[in-house]
Amino acid sequence: MGSALALSGCSSEGGREPAAEGTGGGGQVADTERMTIALITHAAPGDTFWDIVRKGAETAAKKDNVELLYTSDPEGGRQAQLIAQAVDQGVDGIAVTLAKPDALKSALKEAEQAGIPVVSLNAGEDSYEELGAFTHFGQNEEVAGEAAGEKLKELGKSHPVCVIQEQGHVGLEARCAGVKEIIPETEILYVQGTDMTQVQSTVTAKLQTGGDIDSIIGLGAPFTMTILQSVEDVGSDATVASFDLNSELAQEIVDGNVAFTVDQQPFVQGYMAIDSLWLNNMGGFTVGGGEPVLTGPAVVDQEQAEEVLQYAEEGLR
Repeated sequence: MGSALALSGCSSEGGREPAAEGTGGGGQVADTERMTIALITHAAPGDTFWDIVRKGAETAAKKDNVELLYTSDPEGGRQAQLIAQAVDQGVDGIAVTLAKPDALKSALKEAEQAGIPVVSLNAGEDSYEELGAFTHFGQNEEVAGEAAGEKLKELGKSHPVCVIQEQGHVGLEARCAGVKEIIPETEILYVQGTDMTQVQSTVTAKLQTGGDIDSIIGLGAPFTMTILQSVEDVGSDATVASFDLNSELAQEIVDGNVAFTVDQQPFVQGYMAIDSLWLNNMGGFTVGGGEPVLTGPAVVDQEQAEEVLQYAEEGLR
């Protein structure tokens, strides 16, 4: 089995190197007994969104006296193997993304049988209870899509293209479905998110052949930056919008090159996932009372982007 499937203090599957021991977050460390939590996501290599999730998780882990084991794999079967490995290690809690819930059912059943508490984050609002998680941290993706659709409608757009970088990802599909609910002429364009060259060429071809396209939406900051490059290369008048944030995207919103983004506040997702497992271990608390805890959507346009840029540059937004 490859090294991508080995649990460690942090994996190299995100967009940056693991944080050094003792870094991230300030303040006193909890005097509760040391516990171990596995955070297992569907992050693809190089996607900076997950750096923010991880930073939130690391900050909570340091505060809560938690050893954080972070790994990721975008393929559902391999993510399930990572869950099974965490169960075999006897971790005290598992935080997991449920982008492809059917692939994770068996592994999460093993966690339940082993008595390991589970929470979900980012993806899985519709399936977390069925899969045994006691709460979920994220945004309702269809509601977020509707928020993007309403914003595009305010801007007078009637024919957007919604670019999905991972076919079959329930959250991404729901975002585009939400946009389409508000603007029925919305088109879906699938690209291979693990290959930015392919993303750019596919978007460029679409823009060159789709004369009535008046807007195009990326579902993650790195993908939107690539889409923006295609729009500029083609000389298209299409308005660019996005989901999620990083400092580069925030700057493009400040500069007026991207109209807005829908932020789900991933730092909060990572932080609350770890903190809720610590609270559960410490006192049997169940954050959310069995209901999902919403971390978004928060629409960021040029009016708010200047302030948000500061936090994005700090890796918090």
